[in-house]
Amino acid sequence: MMSETDTIAAIATAMSDSGIGIVRISGDKAIAVTDKIYHSKSGKKQLADVESHTIHYGFIYDQDELIDEVMVAVMKAPNTYTKEDTVEIDCHGGVLVMTKILETVIRNGCRLAEPGEFTKRAFLNGRIDLSKAEAVMDLIHSKNEFAMKASVNQLKGLVFDKVKALRDDILYEIAFIESAIDDPEHISLDGYREKLEQTVLSVKDDIKKLIDSADNGKLLKDGINTVIVGKPNVGKSSLLNLLVGEERAIVTSVAGTTRDVLEESIKLNGLGLNIIDTAGIRDTDDEVEKIGVEKARKYADNADLIIYVVDASRELDENDIEIVKLISDKKVVVLLNKTDLKQIVNENELMTLVSENKNLRIIKTSTKENVGMDEFEDAIKDMFFGGEIVINDEIYITNGRHKEALFEAYESMELVLHSLVDHMPEDFYSIDLMSAYAALGRIIGEEVGEDVVNEIFSKFCMGK
Repeated sequence: MMSETDTIAAIATAMSDSGIGIVRISGDKAIAVTDKIYHSKSGKKQLADVESHTIHYGFIYDQDELIDEVMVAVMKAPNTYTKEDTVEIDCHGGVLVMTKILETVIRNGCRLAEPGEFTKRAFLNGRIDLSKAEAVMDLIHSKNEFAMKASVNQLKGLVFDKVKALRDDILYEIAFIESAIDDPEHISLDGYREKLEQTVLSVKDDIKKLIDSADNGKLLKDGINTVIVGKPNVGKSSLLNLLVGEERAIVTSVAGTTRDVLEESIKLNGLGLNIIDTAGIRDTDDEVEKIGVEKARKYADNADLIIYVVDASRELDENDIEIVKLISDKKVVVLLNKTDLKQIVNENELMTLVSENKNLRIIKTSTKENVGMDEFEDAIKDMFFGGEIVINDEIYITNGRHKEALFEAYESMELVLHSLVDHMPEDFYSIDLMSAYAALGRIIGEEVGEDVVNEIFSKFCMGK
């Protein structure tokens, strides 16, 4: 049976050949286990006798067999990541070497750590709250600079501090109501409804701001799901190649070259775009091309952003009208492409076609001559983030679990307001305030069950 008091071990670096590998050990027996297999260069000291947070040079042995020359970092509780005794064996980064050292450690009194168990112990031992623990994994999986900064801000405790402040405000009101109900002779509720209303409105407004940040937070974290659509041979694949920076898609003068979707993730001034280049949308008798066109429609329907590429040197036709209908309710950047050729379609004509879509930008481009790309980047930032994206100490909710808890807290605060308007008894306020308090507590781990904790940490990588 596994126990949270076991001494655990895992490889903490990537399982690939590299310059350095790290085997991490945490628990009461971490130092004693390492002492069984570690021989110092001088042979003078046991690791149990060394000062905390020191590094020692020596060798790892499996009984009489020398495995590797290593550096061993010794960190004694409570000033460690897990608040337990921790040892990190820095060895050569070969997969075989790391695996053999880990096996030797386990044979001498440890067990293999579960995914995320080191961070789970940091949470259970009170070193970090749950929002910080989840930020660790978000930081590891950051796809762009903005996602990384948002995760770092969560690690700094910005989400924890805000949630704690909101819970403190709510808890004060709960305590006041309960005290007044228990001791009405000494604590008066005269005029309290007006005071409570102001607190509830303030807390509700702060929760709403956090909820509103979640959509942008998800885009910053996961990237903007972007689909390129247009008729065949308008420059969609050339645009993809230009954005990716390499010849990712086949470009020919033959219409219908792209039969299936091509997917790429790119960084645009630090912002992540998950781009899908689709088959040209048109009526066709080609069965394979029909499948590609149908896929294009499906991906466009689920996209955060549509890039509609129009060939400025060719007249608009019924296929363009069909595409405009398909994207009428989406955020759209229209690229009037091939402006290096003689223009047949102008911006006014195009604007007339797409006039029903109010969330749309038209930009003149030439993928051949790399014209219009700066305006393209600015348009995306403006459409999704109201201009320049700057993350200093802003709070972005990037976790779906947090957003769900915030919605529940917001709805509970709404119920408090309804009770105030209806002049309900004070204990009604207390019930809904407690619900909001509990919902916010789930974000930082103070109101979550063991099954939720296990589910969260099961998604972590091994050794973290």
